[in-house]
Amino acid sequence: MNKRRHPLSVLYSVCIFLFLYAPIVVLIVFSFNESKSRGRWAGFSLRWYQELFENSTLMDALKTTLAVALISSAVAVIIGTAAALGLHYSKKRIRNLLMNITSLPMINADIVTGISLLLLFTFIGLKLGFVSLLLAHITFNIPYVILSVMPKLTQLDNNTFEAALDLGATPLQAFFKVMLPEISPGIVTGFILAFTMSIDDFVISFFTTGADVNTLSVAIYSMTRRGIKPEINALSTLMFITVLTLLIVVNVRSGRDVQKREKERR
Repeated sequence: MNKRRHPLSVLYSVCIFLFLYAPIVVLIVFSFNESKSRGRWAGFSLRWYQELFENSTLMDALKTTLAVALISSAVAVIIGTAAALGLHYSKKRIRNLLMNITSLPMINADIVTGISLLLLFTFIGLKLGFVSLLLAHITFNIPYVILSVMPKLTQLDNNTFEAALDLGATPLQAFFKVMLPEISPGIVTGFILAFTMSIDDFVISFFTTGADVNTLSVAIYSMTRRGIKPEINALSTLMFITVLTLLIVVNVRSGRDVQKREKERR
């Protein structure tokens, strides 16, 4: 029997969603505004999207941001998945200790991580630029991948891997043909989470980037001193739609995988 929801709970949910998404809706609407004003609607226009693609500073920052996000996420997935496998097959005490240590970079304040990496790069003589920025993003992305892959490894039946070995498969073949398909949803989730965190990061990027390399967050921060231009609204709209589309595709794919596994079990 379905219980009828209280009107206050419905109102509370509506208020929460309005609080979360109303600013994004306003940003998207005003990205099509003919006027520069953020408080007056002057008619529909694609003017700011055109000026966005003509803005070399923002385009260069976008290319750098995407390059760093994609490379750092891919490297973090490889290292994080290998680390998760090592933790999964470690003794319980060691696994719990290392998991707590792994969680520290996420709990730690970004400014502390940024300053620490800056001091490290300065100490070893690494010039601040694209390489230092990339290494910094790989560093803070790895824990997110580990925490995404670990639950899938916990759900995995270890007897399946051992059965593959008994049937003549090498450990490498057993991993790629048995384990990898099972933990792939966690790997994909880890990649998307790392990619999103990399694009969103400002504090660590600010401390570890060089004068000749700019990410979107750093470039936008520099622009805020002179006032935010409407091109930023257009850029934010495109990024929001891209991330939303990516999440929908991943969720649909995950749902189909779950349904497929349920049918196979029946």
